[in-house]
Amino acid sequence: MGSSTEPEETGAPAPAGGAGGEAEGGKPTLGKRKKRRLKVAHPERCIGCLSCMFACSRINAGRASPDRSAIKVKTQGGLEGDFAVVVCRACTDPPCARACPTGALVRREGGGVLLNRELCQGCGACAEACLIRAISQDDEGQTVCCKHCGACVAFCPHGVLEMEEVEEWTGGL
Repeated sequence: MGSSTEPEETGAPAPAGGAGGEAEGGKPTLGKRKKRRLKVAHPERCIGCLSCMFACSRINAGRASPDRSAIKVKTQGGLEGDFAVVVCRACTDPPCARACPTGALVRREGGGVLLNRELCQGCGACAEACLIRAISQDDEGQTVCCKHCGACVAFCPHGVLEMEEVEEWTGGL
């Protein structure tokens, strides 16, 4: 992340030219981004291939490791059971951010959190506070949480995951 003390960037990439879309009347609205969140749209399609996990960790952590993935695919009922996909639900009032003693997690516009790694002490309070256990710590004690970047969506061969635009996300826990 470099020497910046800003939280990690999330959301939709800004379109080329810096314009963020059009307002009424066709005038461009500069600097605005669409709020997006990751959604497990079709959990019944998951075959447990872990492609989403490897894509997430490779793109966001620089190495293909399920331990560094913010999305988790777990089995329910042994080898022949169904799979459960666990990912941040983009809470509007995230308990993980409230639990962080250093302020390393800040609320993200559209729901969820942004992580400032320079402030994170790796205490695990955020992981304990997450009701669905979407936040974890890797084998080096670094916090791993979803940025809602959508990297995993492109690598899911069965369309389990989708990115959805949100006006003001009111769901979550």
